[in-house]
Amino acid sequence: MSISVLVGAQWGDEGKGKMVDYFAQQSDLIVRFQGGDNAGHTVINDYGVFKLHLIPCGVFNKDCQCLIGTGLVVNPDVLFEEMQQIVEAKLSLAGLKISSKAHILMPYHQKLDELMEASGGIGTTKRGIGQAYAYKAMRKSLRFEDLLNLENAKKKLENIVPVVNDQMASYQIEPYTVAGLFEKCQVWAKTFADMIVNPVAYLHEQIDADKNILFEGQLGAMKDIDLGIFPYVTSSNPIAAYAAVSGGFPAKKIDKVIGVAKAFSSAVGAGPFPTEEFGGTIDILRGTGEKPDDEFGARTGRSRRLGWIDIPVLKYTHAINGYDELALCKIDKLDDLPEIKICVDYKLDGKLIKEFPNTEDLEKVEPVYITLPGWLSDTTKIRRLDDLPDNAKKYIKTIEDLVGTTVAYVGVGPDREDLAIR
Repeated sequence: MSISVLVGAQWGDEGKGKMVDYFAQQSDLIVRFQGGDNAGHTVINDYGVFKLHLIPCGVFNKDCQCLIGTGLVVNPDVLFEEMQQIVEAKLSLAGLKISSKAHILMPYHQKLDELMEASGGIGTTKRGIGQAYAYKAMRKSLRFEDLLNLENAKKKLENIVPVVNDQMASYQIEPYTVAGLFEKCQVWAKTFADMIVNPVAYLHEQIDADKNILFEGQLGAMKDIDLGIFPYVTSSNPIAAYAAVSGGFPAKKIDKVIGVAKAFSSAVGAGPFPTEEFGGTIDILRGTGEKPDDEFGARTGRSRRLGWIDIPVLKYTHAINGYDELALCKIDKLDDLPEIKICVDYKLDGKLIKEFPNTEDLEKVEPVYITLPGWLSDTTKIRRLDDLPDNAKKYIKTIEDLVGTTVAYVGVGPDREDLAIR
């Protein structure tokens, strides 16, 4: 039995979907443990190209169970659309389960998100994620367990809807009705009731049966609501420790933490991004959007902000998560670059700083770079780290030495098998 947690080591979009799809082949259970449908995991395998936002990437292994965990806020309509995508690919959903304690993202959450962004937001995806978590914190929320007791769900809606409509009135928006929302709950109950499980009992059954379990994180540590670049963050905790918190098991049972990083840096949305560059060499990495691994958001389609790899970020997120291994994705995107920059330090007001700065200071830091020679050769067919070009191995070794952990996997293309392993 083993419990592993896979998390984003940067700002999100690091290639977690590819890595979860790979590890799912050796896993008995994959658990999505936080977030919602505000970000997507792109998976490319023999079945096609998929952008999953709620369903764990283990769904492509027929022998792997998948749990949409307690820490999520789930839009049932989006989940149904994703399920249809899987069914159309002639794959089974028999192993897909939903935590009874996962909170339901309602239509008014999404509407409030749209309204708040229009009046000056932080660049959210307008999917209602923050509002769903806010209502969860206010105890004005439905959980999937309420779909198993519709009478109880209706009573809760009668308590929640007046609060919602007070907010809607401030935006001069038509009020929601209990009847209209309850009708949606009735439809959702018919669709999802057979998939809903007691998550703690279910997970402990898997642990007691010595199953191999992988927890799949969404976004990256720099977007953590507590430890990230607040307020330019997500509304949940995409760090390894939260897998145990939301899973309802002791953190000491986690055997391995796998961080996924990109061989350069990217970000979507507002907020500080010290290594960001515009045009020139860095734009070569973006692509045109025609390829599934070009630098455009899986959820939004927005062009990502791009920059060089940032060692202070990786050291900070390593301190938070404790990476046993790193997966370094998209190194093949650097194949044509004669030189590659690595940010190794920050200067603030002309002085090197040791501690990772707060958000306001991060906006002002000056990145300190070293430059390494590129390898100017194709890495896409390589499957062992030892077979990579010497300069690629030097690039990886430099990252390992500076961050203080081991790069065990290197992504050399978008497909599951495009992976060089140590």
